[in-house]
Amino acid sequence: MGRQTSTQLSAICSYQSYVKSSSVIPAVMLFDRLTSTTYSSGKVVLLLALLTAVSAQAESECTTRRCVAELLISKKYLSQPQDDNCNFTVWLPKMEYQTLSVNTKSLRLVSRLQATMAWVDPNLKWENPSNVTQVILPVDKIWTPDLQIKNGIVTTVEHNSKDLLVYRNGTVKHTVVIITEVNCEINLFNYPFAADECPILFHTLADDGCGTYLDLGDLTVVDSNHGDWETVNVVYSYESYIIRSIFVGLKNRAGNPFITLLLPSILIVLADAVSFALPLGGGERNCFKVTLVLSFTMFLVILNNQLPGDSKCSPVIRIHFCICLVLLVLSMLVSLVLTRLAKDGYLISCCFKRSKNKRDKEEKKNEDVKPDISVVHLNESEDTQMLRKMVNFLEAVKAKERKCERSERLANILDKAFFWLYFILGSGYFSSMIYVMVNHKCYIDNYKFWNYI
Repeated sequence: MGRQTSTQLSAICSYQSYVKSSSVIPAVMLFDRLTSTTYSSGKVVLLLALLTAVSAQAESECTTRRCVAELLISKKYLSQPQDDNCNFTVWLPKMEYQTLSVNTKSLRLVSRLQATMAWVDPNLKWENPSNVTQVILPVDKIWTPDLQIKNGIVTTVEHNSKDLLVYRNGTVKHTVVIITEVNCEINLFNYPFAADECPILFHTLADDGCGTYLDLGDLTVVDSNHGDWETVNVVYSYESYIIRSIFVGLKNRAGNPFITLLLPSILIVLADAVSFALPLGGGERNCFKVTLVLSFTMFLVILNNQLPGDSKCSPVIRIHFCICLVLLVLSMLVSLVLTRLAKDGYLISCCFKRSKNKRDKEEKKNEDVKPDISVVHLNESEDTQMLRKMVNFLEAVKAKERKCERSERLANILDKAFFWLYFILGSGYFSSMIYVMVNHKCYIDNYKFWNYI
């Protein structure tokens, strides 16, 4: 027994001398060394009391920031601070939000969040007479909160710095940067005048209810204008005890899509309406209208990649392009039919030819059944016969001209009527379509997954 006691005292004295020569207390190493030998309960209590006294003496001798930092690192507190309540509060006094991109094809929102966090770890407090009130510790040497994006498809969390700041009372401050891509079914019905809200959900508590609880502070927007989309506002929402979310209000900047998508379609239909000023004869109008149809078709093929994807509220601009193409094709077909009417006096060539051949056969049959009648021709001079042939020819020419005039007059009347109908319907359609694009609302529930949380 005396030998064990002397061994114990020599170990304690050697450790005290080590503490006096250094400014760090490896408390765990000391406890392991003293408990590596079997002692009675009373001796163990004595050893722990001596250990506490030695640790307090070493802390009182730390007078530099690095000494305090090494002391805190040696404690190796890598787990979440825990007390009687398993929920631990983490403050987010400041968060900066930035929209990086909005993918209208795959309906994804890519965002950047820079969050300043603060929490109190009672085990990181220190007491010493020096003026050391705060120290810097490596971020991987103590516990830090893990912020998760519940609806994030791809999320990366990076530390803004390799170090963090610890205050004398155990308060820890740190900043993290979160790059997240969330699935947001953006309402594109009103595109290019689209606007919608997308949620970004923070999930920190574990499934059994224990974990961190977020206490949110200020939220600001950085670089609100990015590409064709503008971040209108960002606000916090408290929909659930374990869920904290950010509502991101987005609005499409209609300038570029209006110039590249809507304006060309309006101008092409306007040019088609003005083409009614060209005469029906000659084929210039028909060639021009065919060119417009081909141009608009190529326009849709080229801009197909720029059109937004389908969602629950499909973009009405797709229907708009379809109606414009129908109007152009209809105008072209009407112009072709009226050109035929103005030239030949009939609309369908095959039907007219069939009826004309039938009428010629009936006239020939009637001539065949006529009885033979002897006609006595009086002798006429050659000049009289020639004059009569010329009169008959001129009468036939005038009859044909009168027929063509009647056909052209009818075609022009129909052409004017169709022009005014086309102009009125086109103007009414464009006015109604723009009104619907700007004012109609199509609602999408982006928060339905909360029912399963």
